[in-house]
Amino acid sequence: MHDFSAALVQALGLVSAADPAVLRIVGLSLRVSLLAVALAAIVGLPLGALLAVSRFPGRHAVVVALNALMGLPPVVAGLLIYLLLSRAGPLGPLGLLFTPAAMVAAQAVLIAPIMAALTRQVLEGLWEEYAEQLRSFGVGAWRAVPTLLWDGRFALLTVLLAGFGRASAEVGAVMIVGGNIEGFTRVMTTAIALETSKGDLPLALALGLVLMAIVLGVNAAVQLVRDAASRWAG
Repeated sequence: MHDFSAALVQALGLVSAADPAVLRIVGLSLRVSLLAVALAAIVGLPLGALLAVSRFPGRHAVVVALNALMGLPPVVAGLLIYLLLSRAGPLGPLGLLFTPAAMVAAQAVLIAPIMAALTRQVLEGLWEEYAEQLRSFGVGAWRAVPTLLWDGRFALLTVLLAGFGRASAEVGAVMIVGGNIEGFTRVMTTAIALETSKGDLPLALALGLVLMAIVLGVNAAVQLVRDAASRWAG
């Protein structure tokens, strides 16, 4: 207990003193996760919107597959990106393996299905509510997508925040494709795993405290957005 208390005090000291090593790791983590969310949103939001308004043969199978991909194991996503970016892979000549770009790709692959599935659920209800009105103005299903995305912007913001929370907590996939290289690809989750195995509890705890603060902040932001959306709708 004494060792834990001492490590916690040192961890708080590292955070309060804005230790350069902590700031470097946290900064890279935020950049990677934010870029991954942006890429996943470019794919996931339109895909979810199109599935919400479209009716075509095989749609149910696509929805089921998308929901299944929400539970894609991180190590599988990391392995897929590794195979694509390895020297023998189709994208090997780009030299992206063991770089932050590979980590962004791995996180984006993980969260894009989540964002697409949640977007479909949100916009499907809006489409059922506004379909007749939009059709009366001559707006078809696909042309209604921008309108639905705008009208559901508050709910979709929670989708983005959920994606960020998932990305920032990822460790398996980014470890595989990033290599956990100090000063280059080491992020909070991989650093926590490494420092804990090395017995450097103060740094691991410091990063853990920052990560928890980010996760709690994201959850609080989600709740605030939901409350704002409820007041706006009311």
